[in-house]
Amino acid sequence: MHAPRTALALTAVSALLTLSACTSGGATTPSAAQNLELTSTTPAASGALDEITWNLPLGEPTTLDPAKVGDYSPSTVVSNLCDPLLRLNADYSVGPGLATAWNRPDPKTLVLDLRDDVRFWNGRPMTAADVVASLERQRAAATRSVNTQVLATVRTITATGDHQVTVTFSTPDVLFLKYLVNGFGAVSEAAYLKKAGTSYGTARGGLMCTGPFELTGWKSGESITAVRNDAYWDTGLRPRAAKLTFKFLTDAGTLTSALLSGQIDGSYEIPSTVSKALRSSDTGTLYHGPSAQTVFVAPTGPTSPLADPRITQALSLVLDRDALVRNVFDGAARTEKTFIPSLVWKNSEAKDVYAKGYDALPAVPAADVTRARRLVDEADPKQRTVTVAMGAGDQQSLQILTFLQAGAKRIGLTLAIKQLQPTQMSGLFYDPSLRTGLDATMALGYVEIPDPLSYAEMFTSPASPMNWTHYDNPEVTSLLTRARATLDPEGSAQLFTRAQALYTKDLPIVPIAVPHERLFLNKRLSGAPASFAYLNMPWAAHLGATDGNAS
Repeated sequence: MHAPRTALALTAVSALLTLSACTSGGATTPSAAQNLELTSTTPAASGALDEITWNLPLGEPTTLDPAKVGDYSPSTVVSNLCDPLLRLNADYSVGPGLATAWNRPDPKTLVLDLRDDVRFWNGRPMTAADVVASLERQRAAATRSVNTQVLATVRTITATGDHQVTVTFSTPDVLFLKYLVNGFGAVSEAAYLKKAGTSYGTARGGLMCTGPFELTGWKSGESITAVRNDAYWDTGLRPRAAKLTFKFLTDAGTLTSALLSGQIDGSYEIPSTVSKALRSSDTGTLYHGPSAQTVFVAPTGPTSPLADPRITQALSLVLDRDALVRNVFDGAARTEKTFIPSLVWKNSEAKDVYAKGYDALPAVPAADVTRARRLVDEADPKQRTVTVAMGAGDQQSLQILTFLQAGAKRIGLTLAIKQLQPTQMSGLFYDPSLRTGLDATMALGYVEIPDPLSYAEMFTSPASPMNWTHYDNPEVTSLLTRARATLDPEGSAQLFTRAQALYTKDLPIVPIAVPHERLFLNKRLSGAPASFAYLNMPWAAHLGATDGNAS
């Protein structure tokens, strides 16, 4: 992450406080981002390139094992190395990947038909045995998969042919198939997995996958390199770039200089604080795309003052989100009624049901300090100081929290900001010990699969490791459980929207905004998707030279 610029944060906060003081209630006006032109793709490339140097602004990955990938940096790399069974498209729709077709002979059975022309980088053919091994290993505690909850309803995963896999379930599961678009559905060679053991996905253990690029080097603290897979099974997507090098520039100023000088060819997740400098550059183009990212503040435990929804509602009421979008996100975000971005259901078969449910939710609240103060007085928390974690150097989060800090003071709360190093910040989402001494965290979250149910379950299910406050609304749990077991898209969506109407009232989360994807490309190349779907699709295989810049 990038180094903080306190002066910039205070300037933004000053502007936001001035605007907030003028607002007392009612719905927000359309945000400044509404007129920003969004694109899911960039112009098609026309030529080949010897090498592309790409940056990972959130730092070096800790692993490239697809089963353990659950963050921006590792997913950005792995999506070009290890193909999943299904492929996510730039518009968040789903299509065939290593699986060509799928069907359900009955509600508790899923049959996947696999491609018969796929080979791993070592030349060995991919078979159903490799798929079974890749999925089954994620049950084992030793794997430390971040996807264990996906297997909660799975009874068996078996090879029912050389190129066919059959999955059986204890109850029907609408989400399992959709999870096959990310690291959970990525296929590795079974023999290599067995040989590498726990070192799989490390600089020492390496990978053995089927993707458009092959991992060839990992120098800790310096770079990750991959080369074109000339035998890639998807002949229409064989990379135009011969070599792909990833760097780890986390400081916003350093990254900006590297992009403007051409040392770095491109990057996703461009910090909003440097958008203006890159937008006006003639070195390349800054693209804005639709995103499934979501920024919110969440309590880290049941004893946190924020575990009381009255406190989170109060903090929500000291935010002027439209001013925040303009000043902190440089207009490249939108306000939404929930912490789950609407993009994840916009291309669903049941999109009309989701849209109707969303429209029925209360409007995004405008700043109302008087009402916020009443809620705090009503809750009367024993602890008035709230320690909130954020990633060290994350300028955007610092600006948001500094503004929230000033607002909290006006309603009798003290907000202490604690900056954590990137690995510690990422780790606290999975390791309870890293949440000790914290009351809340700034979450830069995202929804990987095209279904809002997956994200809602994480925070509302009593069994979820992400339910840190022990939230337990039996009606919400029942509705979401039934939604997951309902294979009819509209029936599942109707159950979800009923649950959504309930948990938006009592789930202790402070939604901030839904940022747009920000991609910068040097003028010598083009072709990459500009939407957040890049995280689970082979985006680098689309990259190539622009006219006159081939090498």
